[in-house]
Amino acid sequence: MADKDSVEKYLENNPQFAKEYFDKKLRAEALSAAFSAPVDVKDTASFKDVNSVQEAAIIFELVQEMQKPDCMEKTIHKVLQRVASIIQADRVSYYINRSRNGIPELATCLFDVTPTSKYEANLVDPQTEIVFPIDMGIVGFTATSKKPQNVPDVTQNKKFCDFVDKQTGYKTKCLLTFPMIAEKECIGVVMALNKIGQDHFTAEDETLFHKYMTFAQVVALQYFTAYMFNVESRRSQVLLWSASKVFEELTDIERQFHKALYTVRIYLQCERYSVGLLDMTKEKEFYDEWPVKLGDVEPYKGPKTPDGREVIFYKIIDYLLEGKEEIKVIPGPPADHWALVSGLPTYVAENGFICNMMNVAADDFFTFQKEAVDDTGFVIKNVLSLPIVNKKEEIVGVATFYNRKDGKPFDEHDEQITEAMTQFLGWSVLVCDTYDRLNRMEWRKDIAQEMLMYQTRCTKSELQSILNTNEKFDAEPEDCDQKEMYKLLKATCPVADNVNGESLYLFSFSDFPVTEHGLIKAGIRMFFELGVVEKFKVPAETLTRWMYTVRKGYRDITYHNWRHGFNVGHTMFCLLQTGRLRKYYSDLDAFAMVAAAFCHDIDHRGTNNLYQTKQVKDVSSCVCFRGASAHPLAKLHGSSIMERHHLEYSKTLMAEETLNIFCNLQKRQFETVQHLFDVCIIATDLALYFKKRTMFQNIVNATEPMPEEKEAIAYISNNPVRKEIIMAMMMTGCDLSAITKPWEVQSKVALMVAAEFWEQGDLERSVLDQQPIPMMDRNCAEQLPKMQCGFIDFVCSFVYKEFSRFHKEITPMFDGLNYNRSQWNAQAEVYNAKMKAIEDEKKKLEEEEAKKAGGGEAGKSKTCTIC
Repeated sequence: MADKDSVEKYLENNPQFAKEYFDKKLRAEALSAAFSAPVDVKDTASFKDVNSVQEAAIIFELVQEMQKPDCMEKTIHKVLQRVASIIQADRVSYYINRSRNGIPELATCLFDVTPTSKYEANLVDPQTEIVFPIDMGIVGFTATSKKPQNVPDVTQNKKFCDFVDKQTGYKTKCLLTFPMIAEKECIGVVMALNKIGQDHFTAEDETLFHKYMTFAQVVALQYFTAYMFNVESRRSQVLLWSASKVFEELTDIERQFHKALYTVRIYLQCERYSVGLLDMTKEKEFYDEWPVKLGDVEPYKGPKTPDGREVIFYKIIDYLLEGKEEIKVIPGPPADHWALVSGLPTYVAENGFICNMMNVAADDFFTFQKEAVDDTGFVIKNVLSLPIVNKKEEIVGVATFYNRKDGKPFDEHDEQITEAMTQFLGWSVLVCDTYDRLNRMEWRKDIAQEMLMYQTRCTKSELQSILNTNEKFDAEPEDCDQKEMYKLLKATCPVADNVNGESLYLFSFSDFPVTEHGLIKAGIRMFFELGVVEKFKVPAETLTRWMYTVRKGYRDITYHNWRHGFNVGHTMFCLLQTGRLRKYYSDLDAFAMVAAAFCHDIDHRGTNNLYQTKQVKDVSSCVCFRGASAHPLAKLHGSSIMERHHLEYSKTLMAEETLNIFCNLQKRQFETVQHLFDVCIIATDLALYFKKRTMFQNIVNATEPMPEEKEAIAYISNNPVRKEIIMAMMMTGCDLSAITKPWEVQSKVALMVAAEFWEQGDLERSVLDQQPIPMMDRNCAEQLPKMQCGFIDFVCSFVYKEFSRFHKEITPMFDGLNYNRSQWNAQAEVYNAKMKAIEDEKKKLEEEEAKKAGGGEAGKSKTCTIC
């Protein structure tokens, strides 16, 4: 039987046989056992001669380490141990490449790794890191050049820096470096120091070093990929949730910031953070400046924000995220509060910088507390502080984050995530500011409306001038019985058949003999005649106040004044009652239609819609600005500008409890009234008249041949759209009704209308620096009859002709129109004859002048002259 020595001798003498044998006979179990045993390289000097089985075992061991769910540092530590053993390096270190405050730097991660050193001893605590700029030393050069280095003698290399040697007391002689690359960026550097037993690392050592750095590269890349995925996930969640919560809360900046920050707290990965809100006051009140100006108080000499505000934190919101979560709000925090005492928030607010600090206890510039900041035992280690800047580039607050959860310093990715969030918060301040401005505008509007209503609302004395309860009942209206007040109001108002000798039931009614105060009473009488006051339980006091307030709501202008408003309301009353159009409408409809007619031009300014939209010339710069200089009404309403203003004014009266004549209606009825106001008042815009008249004509054509009245009533009453079309055309007929009045009334009203147009023309010429159209030009006053005829033919004739076809009871209006047209035409003919005579005389004079000029030169050419 062969012994061990004889077998070894035979195998040495027959290497080919040994190879063939092991290739065929070596069992998988033996190979597995060899790989599962710990690798022990005893003769490191001859590693290049190690057989392939032992090298495979080392590689297999490293692959196993890569598969373990340990942290990146532990796996790289194993790789560095093997590398130190294989290339006989005295020690190996791993530096991570990161950025803080926008400056790249290298920091020790695994330091002084040897084949036998423990992981815990080599892992560098974040508070004891050695940190230096990326442009320092051979390690920095490796990171920037992204190329491995082999330095046989560091004293001969100009890039070598002994900064770390001075920190540790170690003497570096030779070294190898290798950059860890991920996405073309260096994420770390491995450095092997001092070859054991030799003066430098050989080329073979360098090759082995690079070979086994592949494992470290894979580990680092795997970690980097996972980390960047985490970063992007956090970033997207922070922005998504911030956006969601920011727009949930619009009331104030504090609640807005609190909701957004508290929601994203788990994605910030810090132990605590605080938000200091800055006072946004730029200028002090004048009375606060008196003591300073008098010298009684020293002027402020402390830090100021970039826009010149004093750095005053009016509130701090403190979020503790470790252990039991806690939120503290500190209004008016003292200067020695732990979140402010270091001076960092003030520094950030003053300069607008992002400050990322590690190991703050050792910092000399800021005075951070080294011990626990409060009774929670919290100790500050690392800090990231950022300004919160709004869209105006004003610093509105400072957000400070403390202690990353993994114990490491905040890096550039933390800066980017928090900066994105603080920028978003800063920009979202615009939402709060806008909401605040809208609130202030609403409050100003309410105040202005209150002032307006105070001036226009019917006063007690004005109320008593119509509803004289003090004299009749010796009591205020609110203390009187409603039925008694109805009787009193009816007795006070003139009867419908005799309003200063005029009947309210005639289309020819003239307001000229009646005082404006008398017209208020006549308007109240119409509501009683409609039978809606008692049916809808309209308080007598409210009705009187409303009618008097409507009268006061009309401005004292030439034509579109209270008298015009009353005439339109009266014509609506006549169309419903005398014209017998009421049969198509309910009592509520009739109530709303007459009320809307009274209000249809309330607060008219004496200028039309086009004037509100015209450009206003800036005299100082001689530049015309369209839109921006238009009247606020034109900016508020895109179309039917004045009509929509009259409508809003009318609804404002409805909103006043003491003026709402529809106060006792049910909700559905009140909504119907508001809709009818919309239809009636907007319909007075003549720009819409041409759109609706064909639809009205179709209704007239459809009802005209109907033999039974009931059929026509059903055709219209059962269709809300047809009712509204007729209602809209009724409003147009009411608005233009002055053209149908008796000639002595119409001629006066036409001059009033023309005078108001001329006043607008004067404004266009003086204010807008524009030439007015002939209708608005007082220099074309003699053309008034001609223009009246054109207006009747183009606009008015259709309205009253179709209404006279629709209801013969309305024929008096069409007859009055035709008579007035003949009167205007007669004046137009006189004007035309006068103009013809002037033209004939002018032509005659021109001919005489031509004869005189050409007396002795007959036969000569008028175009050629021979000299």
